[in-house]
Amino acid sequence: MSEVTKYQLVPNNNNIVTDFRSHFSFFRSKKSSAFVYGVVFVFIAFTVFLAFSPSSSSTSSSTWFINFFTVNNTSPPDQSLRSHLSPISPQIPSNFTQISQTNSSRSQNITSFQLPSSHNLTKIPDKVENLKINDTIIQSSIIPPQISPISSGKDENLNLNDTNYPEKQSDQSNTSSTSSLVHPEISSPTISPTTEITTVETANSTKIKSGGDEKGVKEDGVVLQKERKSSRNDTGSGEPQKQEKKEKEKNLVSSLIECDLYDGDWVRDDSYPLYEPGSCKIVDEQFNCILNGRPDNDYQKLKWKPKGCTLPRMNGRQMLKLLRGKRLVFVGDSLNRNMWESLVCILKSSVKHPKNVFEAYGRHTFRTEASYSFVFKDYNCTVEFFVAPFLVQPWDVKDKNGTIKETLRLDVVVEESIHFKDADFVVFNTGHWWTHEKTSKGEDYYQEGSNVYKQLDVQEAFRKAVTTWGRWVDANINPQRTHVFFRGYSSTHFSGGQWNSGGQCDSETEPIRNDTYLTKYPWKMRTLETVMKGMKTPVSYLNITKLTDYRKDAHPSIYRKQRPSTEEKRTPLRFQDCSHWCLPGVPDSWNELLYAEILRKQFQNT
Repeated sequence: MSEVTKYQLVPNNNNIVTDFRSHFSFFRSKKSSAFVYGVVFVFIAFTVFLAFSPSSSSTSSSTWFINFFTVNNTSPPDQSLRSHLSPISPQIPSNFTQISQTNSSRSQNITSFQLPSSHNLTKIPDKVENLKINDTIIQSSIIPPQISPISSGKDENLNLNDTNYPEKQSDQSNTSSTSSLVHPEISSPTISPTTEITTVETANSTKIKSGGDEKGVKEDGVVLQKERKSSRNDTGSGEPQKQEKKEKEKNLVSSLIECDLYDGDWVRDDSYPLYEPGSCKIVDEQFNCILNGRPDNDYQKLKWKPKGCTLPRMNGRQMLKLLRGKRLVFVGDSLNRNMWESLVCILKSSVKHPKNVFEAYGRHTFRTEASYSFVFKDYNCTVEFFVAPFLVQPWDVKDKNGTIKETLRLDVVVEESIHFKDADFVVFNTGHWWTHEKTSKGEDYYQEGSNVYKQLDVQEAFRKAVTTWGRWVDANINPQRTHVFFRGYSSTHFSGGQWNSGGQCDSETEPIRNDTYLTKYPWKMRTLETVMKGMKTPVSYLNITKLTDYRKDAHPSIYRKQRPSTEEKRTPLRFQDCSHWCLPGVPDSWNELLYAEILRKQFQNT
């Protein structure tokens, strides 16, 4: 107790002041006081200088010192300035120090970002371009403290006057004006709460997307979408119609799969024919009935309508697309030439540049040579015809007297076969020449090996010939490459005789409507069908026999020549063609069936 009271302070104010003064007795001299006041003044002046005149160099300026004045600054930044910064402020890093002008020339209007020399900061993307903030130096005090750093990119100056697109979009200049990119003027885009702009609505109310799968270019806060292919894609208005059209086409083709295309009727369709009569210069005189003076044209207005489905109308351009880079070859007699000319006319009438369709050797008549080829240059395809009325090879042999006589080698396919075995599509036919006198009699005409038959029935000769053809197809044609067709027998309508004995059809202007008046099914087709059943190679059978039997109205008859001979003028009714067909006419429907078969095969393979 005595120790506590010994050291207890006595409440005497005079003693406290006296003690305080004793501690600072050093300052009693005038020199010492002046020194202290001078040090304090210099410290305060230096502090004020640093506070209001910071260095522009990020390395010499003390970061903590600047933050001392900025962290406690609670006054809101200028709102107009914030609106100018809106396109980029979400992407400025939190430790970003300041924005300063790096180019002394004000005419360039360039403002650049100066980042601290810290290795853990990423650079500003090169897609951020053309930003100007009125050449104002913006202190870090206006930067929100909670902004995430920019993900990636190159540190580069932002040039407002540079409106050039990046090199990868230079092909935009090749697009039409309707599909070019829209660049509206937007004065002050609203700042996005996220780190990237997703949509911008332009002046024409079209929304342009960025980010995700879409590539774009940012400019003045607007995201410009990558070039689109066509103006229809800009609005999307054509897509539903395109999809609906494709769906209809798919349903139409799928309906052909189980349909018998060759059981039906001829119906009137005023949208036919498929090309303007008289417009196709390659039509042989023999088939050009309008040019030869035929007065009626109702036979051109009929189309074939299967009972179980709708036969697609021949689309010439679509057919050419199917044939692009390919060869389609017709092999057979003059009826196949009839069909070949029809197809060339249909396709030629559909192209944009008819001058790019021409016969490979410059020919303009098509009855004297062994083969012909029409080139469709824009599609890099050919439509060809090889003359082979029997499909097997005509031959010459010497008899015992040394006389050369003609025979038909039933065991040898035509020698031209080497030229079409690798074609993409081959359409064969035979039939009409087997009704001629020499083939019908079969005397010293048919040959196998070195043996010339003294007498051979025409039906047996025909069976041997088509069997030879079938074996050749199986041995030489690759079904993975070549689609094989056989066009059936085309009916004739001679009345009162045959082609060489006064048969006539010139008075016929209407097709047969009653099936009871149709002829019997030809034995040749029965034989052919039996042979095809035994083949390994699939063959698409264009069985047009019945549908042609209805059409007694569509032959050239007396309108087969423009300038008949004197004898033909004298007795015109004796010289009629009731086996071939006028063009435009019935063979156009054969080609529509060919088109349908190709579509059907293509659909089955997909």
